[in-house]
Amino acid sequence: MSSAEIVFAGTEGGAVTELSEYEAGGGLAALRRAREMTPDEIIAELNASNLRGRGGAFFPTGRKWSFVPKPDQNPRPHYLVVNADESEPGTFKDREIMLRVPFRFLEGCLIAARAIESTHVFVYIRGEYEREYEVLVHALGQLRKGKHLGGVTIVVHRGAGAYICGEETALLESLEGERGQPRTKPPFPAIAGLYASPTAVNNVESIATVPPVIEMGGAEYAKLGLETSTGTRVFSLSGNVANPGNYELPHGFPLKDLIHDVGGGIPDGRTLKAVIPGGSSTPILTAAEAERVTLDFDSLSQAGTMIGSAAVIVIDDRACMVQLGIRVSQFYEHESCGKCTPCRVGTRWLTQILKKIEAGTGTHADLDLLLDVGERINGTCLCPLGDSDAIAVASYVAKFREEFLAHVEEGGCPFHGTSSLDAIVAPTDVHAAHVGPAEIPRPLEVVA
Repeated sequence: MSSAEIVFAGTEGGAVTELSEYEAGGGLAALRRAREMTPDEIIAELNASNLRGRGGAFFPTGRKWSFVPKPDQNPRPHYLVVNADESEPGTFKDREIMLRVPFRFLEGCLIAARAIESTHVFVYIRGEYEREYEVLVHALGQLRKGKHLGGVTIVVHRGAGAYICGEETALLESLEGERGQPRTKPPFPAIAGLYASPTAVNNVESIATVPPVIEMGGAEYAKLGLETSTGTRVFSLSGNVANPGNYELPHGFPLKDLIHDVGGGIPDGRTLKAVIPGGSSTPILTAAEAERVTLDFDSLSQAGTMIGSAAVIVIDDRACMVQLGIRVSQFYEHESCGKCTPCRVGTRWLTQILKKIEAGTGTHADLDLLLDVGERINGTCLCPLGDSDAIAVASYVAKFREEFLAHVEEGGCPFHGTSSLDAIVAPTDVHAAHVGPAEIPRPLEVVA
């Protein structure tokens, strides 16, 4: 158990799902304190803590709340919407937060609602998170029975598992009963969000960190981690690592230590090849780069990548990077809402070119075309979905160009069926074939 735990503090590695146990450990003290503070004082504490969004954008939470107009400036109902959709490949921290510390999360919702002067909270939870939903509803019932809601209505709304609904305006569209598609901005949600009313949209981990900030005080919380990346972060460690899981650590923790010490290193005597540091949408790092960086905004930005959702995916020397590109691009192609032409057409195009290269029928011109298509997607879409595909794939080519060239020049995959990704088939191919992954013949169909 790490002494640095803030979000998971008091759980002793388990879960606290009964209100009596949560209160016995000091739970709800932050809520009582917040209700004695003005909304501006709560926001001031968040600003002092320099807590930044844990969903990927890393925007200062207090500043985000300050953008929501006061009721006398805009008399429409104010809404707090919490993004619990968590669809980024490699990310699984929010589900554990909801499972293990549901009361800390709901307490954060109530404090945030007070900060933006809202009495309406919506938790938009991923539909597949059935157990998490049940735990939240059970905890919410206990808070309601204990009369702790203070006039605030919290609705736990189940989504249909669409990645696009992780984008805040697409999430709002879905909440309103429309198709989950991004809106044109401005106006931004703070001014015209849910039901065209002032809305704050925050991530689960961000909200669950609010009670400790209020309890400790913003200045004290800011002493944790680094000056520009304060506090702790729940890192979702997965891939070719001995001990995958969620680990709460302070920002600035060395990536190599997370992999080799906390995560137990690379199993089966393999060597580290690459690391995706913040979920599938972030640029990849080589093994050498991963040895040098620390897990914080500045260090990863200087390395040309992002901390994103803090999903660290470890890749060993068995993985074919072209195959990795195919799997990632297939995901974004499948999850594109289709509203933007660059994303709808571009993600499919990227997948087709990558499949062609993997099959050994690609040329040097196809490699150039791959990057050109990515450049035409990047920055031209309503939301970051298309950009994520283009940026990720471009980073694979940039960091492992020799491997891509080997596919072209050798007329096939240099791993000759031994890649660790070879037998991992994307759900889109499973759906298309209407059979199980093991029954799909190799190579995968290539669209010329």
